This record gives sequence, structure tokens and C-alpha cells, in this order.
Amino acid sequence: MGLINKSRVKSPWIVHYCCGGCNGCDIELLACLTPLYDVERFGILNIGNPKHADILVVTGPVNHRNARVLRTLYDQMPNPKAVMAVGTCASSGGVFHNCYNVLGGIDKVVPVDVYIPGCAVRPEAIIDGVVLALDKLNLKKSTKVG
Repeated sequence: MGLINKSRVKSPWIVHYCCGGCNGCDIELLACLTPLYDVERFGILNIGNPKHADILVVTGPVNHRNARVLRTLYDQMPNPKAVMAVGTCASSGGVFHNCYNVLGGIDKVVPVDVYIPGCAVRPEAIIDGVVLALDKLNLKKSTKVG
């Protein structure tokens, strides 16, 4: 089991969920996969199945309709796991914080390990956030906290 946990930290798989918003952060997140930034060289893979993911990357503000879906995605991920709130909307609700259907940041639904501020977030900041999430993931692995 030690080899599997070590490989999870060295080659993280992320699952991305967009709660809504303007999609600016989603475009920047996809820019990380282009040859200019090429996060795959670090072993980071963007996958679609939360049951295989190590890091949940969330963009956009959480609202009443997608809160349950976000919680389900979080619950389906194996422990240890890390959550990244990418952008101001995911962190606090951003420009949508006064909307009647917005709950606020994703920390109202799931615990967040890394907040990445910005509107829209630069790809370099997202990569730095993944590195911070890996540190948190490694700490959770060593202390056996989910």
C-alpha cells in the first residue's frame, strides 16, 4: 500500500468540476494542459472519474442546484484527497455572491485545502496551487487523516 500512496503523490490525478460562473477559470485550467504549460510532464492528469482522482479542482460559485453534486463528487473520491477552490467565485462567490441562488464559496459544501485567488486565475497560479495541494495530500497521507 505504501507504493500506491507514494505514486498518488508523485503523479496526481485531478477531477475538475465547474459549479458555474463565467468559465474564465475553466479556460485557464484547460490552458494548463496545452504544450505551453504542459502539466502532464509532472504526471498530473485530468480525468473524468472521481473514484480515481486525488485532487478535486472546483471553479465557480456553489449554488442550491449543484451543491449536492459537488458533495457527491467529494464523497466518491478515495482518501486521502485534496480540494482546490480555483478563482474568486469558488473561494467566496465572487461577483455572484449577492445572487439569490448562490450559497457562496465551495467551502459551504466541502472542506477546501487550497484557495487560489484571482479572476480569472492564471495557469501559473493553478500549477502552484496543485503543488500546494500535493503537499497537503502528502501530509494527510503521513498522518492518516482523510
